[in-house]
Formats: sequence, C-alpha cells, structure tokens
Amino acid sequence: MKDYKRFNLKALLLTLVIGLTLYSCSKGPEAQVFAGEALGTTYQVKFFHETELPIQKGLDSIFEVINKSMSTYLPDSDISKINKGDTSIVVDQNFRQVFNYSGKIFYESRGFFDPTVGNLVNAYGFGPERKKDSLNSTQIDSMLQYVGLTKVRLSRDGRVLKEHPEIYLDYNAIAKGFTVDVIAEYLNSKNVSNYLVELGGELVAKGINEVSEEPWVVGIDDPLQKDEKRELKATLYLKDRGMATSGNYRKFRLDSITGQRYVHTINPKTGRSEKSNLLSASVLANNCTLADGYATAFMALGLERSKEMLSRIKGVDVYFIYAEEDGDIKVFSTPGFEDVLRK
Repeated sequence: MKDYKRFNLKALLLTLVIGLTLYSCSKGPEAQVFAGEALGTTYQVKFFHETELPIQKGLDSIFEVINKSMSTYLPDSDISKINKGDTSIVVDQNFRQVFNYSGKIFYESRGFFDPTVGNLVNAYGFGPERKKDSLNSTQIDSMLQYVGLTKVRLSRDGRVLKEHPEIYLDYNAIAKGFTVDVIAEYLNSKNVSNYLVELGGELVAKGINEVSEEPWVVGIDDPLQKDEKRELKATLYLKDRGMATSGNYRKFRLDSITGQRYVHTINPKTGRSEKSNLLSASVLANNCTLADGYATAFMALGLERSKEMLSRIKGVDVYFIYAEEDGDIKVFSTPGFEDVLRK
C-alpha cells in the first residue's frame, strides 16, 4: 500500500476499541477488515456482508482521487497548483463539496474555522512548507490580509477565484472526515448495512457490530495518561453518525507561573498561536466531514465561545475535555453525547 502524504495538522486523539468485541466463531458473523496507510495516517474499515467483498482497489482509488484533488503535500495536486496561482484548474466534485462544507462551518463559527489560514499554518511549521525562522508581529499582520474565506469563491465552471493570488487554501482540518464519508458512500453502494470506517481517528458508523449485536463501540483518550500507557477517558456507542476529535492530549503546555494546562491553536482572527484551556473536542454530527470541521472550529474558539456556537447550531453533540484555572481536568458534554456514553 502506497504511503500517502499527510492531510492532517491536528493531533489524532481518538482510540478505537472496536477490536475488543470482534471475535469470530465457526457459525457466527465475522467482520471483513481492510486496513493500511493513507493520507499520512492509518485507516481501518470493518463491515459485515453475506458475501466477501474485495474493496481494496476501491479504497485505493478513493485515496488517490482525494489526494490528487486536495493534498497540500503533493506539488502536482489541484490545490497545490491553485495555491501557486494557477487559475486554469477546474476542481472536481470532491473539492466543491469540501469548499461548500468549509463555507458552512466558516459562517457558523463566525470565521474561527477558516481554510485560508494555510500561510500561517506553514509559517508556524505545521504544514508542508518550511517554517519561518523568526516569525514576528509584522510578518503575521502581513499574512493576515490573505486570510478570510470571503475572499475566495468558486466560479460556475469550477475554478477557484481569489482576491489575492497569495491566498493559500488548506483543507487539512476537514479532508480526512470527508474521505471517511466518501468511503461510507462507497460501502452503501455495495449494500453494506453494518460498518465502521476509521481514518486517523475520524469515524463514521452505520448499523451495528453483528458480533455483539450492539452499536459500534469507540473510545476517547484520557489526557492525563502517560506515553507508555494508554487509557480511555470514556467509551461510547456510535451508530449512524460521524465522529471526530481535535486537540492535543500529550503535548499540552504548563504555564510556568500558574501551572495551568494549555494547548496552542492558530486563531484565524489574529494570526497568533494562542493558548486554549480546551484540551480536546470530540464531536458527533450527521456526517464525519461536519464532525471534523466542527472539532477544529471548537479548538480555535475555546470553551466558552464553543458553548455559544453550540446554542446556534443543530444536530451536533460534543464531549469537551478542558483544564480549569487550578489545573483540574473537567468535562463538558451535551445531553446527546451523554445518551450514547457507556456508563
């Protein structure tokens, strides 16, 4: 399996526990499993079907097409050419869908989710291009003029029109979730009713695990665990929804004076890499594309602004892990998320 270049900038926090209940027996159901590496991370597809389905070529084709369209790590991808100023590129339907989803989350988050933040992502060393050695306020302010999804639009014939050639599009915060949804659609086309798709910690589940005869079980990492030991903060049943987690459990920083835990995330409004006491955001949504984008938006917004955004949108449930001023780790979760947690 070809090792595809990375899409994701986020730390991947979601630990699957789906394998714990998949024991086969001679007369019982047995899951078909396909796993490997793609988009710079790992993937696993588990499903049940009355006949054997050879889907590997289909999966490889999906990864190849999405990479060609949206990988900033491939110099000859459509998005890389667009970022270099090529105005002749006509984007595919995958690109269009991600652009439209990005616009939806951009407006709902009031600009805190913004795929035009790519130049800043690169400047801080989180993207495919070389990190700036001495990033100062003047440089940040200069790059901010090229940030803002309102400065980009798609023409009717599928060309990306930018107000400034320097605008750099980066779908790394949403492309993995979208890829998971494309794989789910592929399985649907094969009449698969019970499956779990995971790519770098982003998931979508349909139906049940036929071995346990229950919805699929997934887990969320405990942020206080040690590197050599992996423990779960919570486990939940996932059925007919997408799930994504954004944040950084193991690389949070401690304030040298207060001892409070923080993670750092780029604020599209200021261009600064700012402290946030929201250590991770796990999101359930109608599909994985939305879950992936919302998770990134919440990390940029922080705890209180994320709660405010949640009051304005529907169909989204969350499980936030955050640090209080005294350093204690707390959890905020919506009722819908509480309903699917395994007690």
